[in-house]
Amino acid sequence: MTDILPFLKSLISVSGLSGYESPVADLIIEKWRPLVDEINLSRVGSLHGLKRGTGTSPRPSLMIATHMDAIGLRVSRIVDGFLHVTRVGGIDVRVLPGAPVTVHASGSNEELPGVIVLPPAHFLPESVGEKILIEHLLVDTGLLPRDVAKKVRVGDLVSFANEPLELAGEVLSGHSVDNRASIAALTICLEELKNKPHLWDVWAVATVQEETTLLGAYTSAFELRPQMAIVVDGSFAKGPGASGWQTSAMGKGVGLCIGPNMHPFLHKKLKELAERLEIPWFLDVTVSHSGTDAFAIQVTAEGIPTALVEFPIRYMHTPVESVSLKDIQRTGRLLAEFIAALEENFIETIVWD
Repeated sequence: MTDILPFLKSLISVSGLSGYESPVADLIIEKWRPLVDEINLSRVGSLHGLKRGTGTSPRPSLMIATHMDAIGLRVSRIVDGFLHVTRVGGIDVRVLPGAPVTVHASGSNEELPGVIVLPPAHFLPESVGEKILIEHLLVDTGLLPRDVAKKVRVGDLVSFANEPLELAGEVLSGHSVDNRASIAALTICLEELKNKPHLWDVWAVATVQEETTLLGAYTSAFELRPQMAIVVDGSFAKGPGASGWQTSAMGKGVGLCIGPNMHPFLHKKLKELAERLEIPWFLDVTVSHSGTDAFAIQVTAEGIPTALVEFPIRYMHTPVESVSLKDIQRTGRLLAEFIAALEENFIETIVWD
């Protein structure tokens, strides 16, 4: 079985905030180049890797979509050498004080180390109480105000800088696990396909800007026009204060999502395959927009039958997101087996039921 840990750790050790994904895209290109027949970037920066099938040309194609962008912060103003920030994507502000960050300073073209700080409670407005808002947070680079003014500009990016941490139980924690763990799962799939013939063409896609606009999913689906698609993303894991029906146990298998953005026939086929292969799986139900690239792909052009495959992530949208390596391995294997089993006329068998 592929040891995906070193690659995943490298993915969650770089920035690549939404709209600025180049640092992580470079790592993925290097890893995928020997695994695909063609690789290129779309006009907006999404990564497309084509692995050709052996079926009769013109072959149908399947798009496996993962997003490579990450949440982060952006400098909104500078006061007395301290940086006020705003969000890039959704962030849980409660856990930010004390987090190490990197300020991507455009004025000096440097990456400045910094820490997110919260002023003492008695210096905050009384109306704040115990509720922390992003407006109250500051980034301290340690520089004097005059040096900050020379180096940092309003609009500069701020990314998380904590190193990946291996926890017990084959769990990896760090920033940007959502959704670079899915990049790792897709990489496992591609490596398994080296030894598995498949009839369909496969587009391995790492999209941009999922956390902000779904831009990469819309544009890649429109450009590639696959016959169907599978989106790989994280779901919410059970943890402290999170034990309801919308959460799933980490390390217990692959999530197969059903809801408005997912085609029920594809869901059924993935479920049957997982059970046949004895890959543990769980049902994830979404009653509206899934909040993933699945929505954008599903509604592109005349509509693309789309499935959503997941694994649980604990502490979502914080710098210490955690994921089970077993779940990533299982997801990669399920994807590869599904692709290898596709018959040329599979698209003609799809029914809406």
